[in-house]
Amino acid sequence: MQKKNMRWKRYLKEGVIGLFLVFIFLNIMTCLRAPKLDTERFTLRHMPLIDGSVYQYVGNKPVVLHFWGTWCPVCRIEASNIESLAKQYEVLSIAVNSGDDEEIAAYMQKHGLHYRVYNDREGTLAKRFNVTAFPTTFFYDAKGELKMTDVGYTTTPGLFARMKLME
Repeated sequence: MQKKNMRWKRYLKEGVIGLFLVFIFLNIMTCLRAPKLDTERFTLRHMPLIDGSVYQYVGNKPVVLHFWGTWCPVCRIEASNIESLAKQYEVLSIAVNSGDDEEIAAYMQKHGLHYRVYNDREGTLAKRFNVTAFPTTFFYDAKGELKMTDVGYTTTPGLFARMKLME
């Protein structure tokens, strides 16, 4: 019986070490895949959204710029995390190559999502921000300066932790 307990503890220890190494690897990959920008200031103003309203960022608070697509399976998994974040923070999401406004609105309704969405039909804005992988999320501080970039899936606690670092 004692051998089974020792074996179980060893497997648990190896599992924790393995998860830690995966975490380190994913963070390194995020850094390597993060887009390089010509400008690091948040400059988007007066963006027409799919609901007919216009996004007007006035500054003085952190903002998240989130690039995603309805066709992206990772984006679909991460969408509820972005939804949670958007309830407490300024989030502008950019749907890239995802159809017309009605298709994106139907997607949002089907998945119970309510955050702001700009339709980047041709991927022009994604190109401007050098986005090549999805999802990609930019975190700007209250001064509009880029502080962090994530590429790929980010957990809800991870998103909130990044925002807390900027407050």
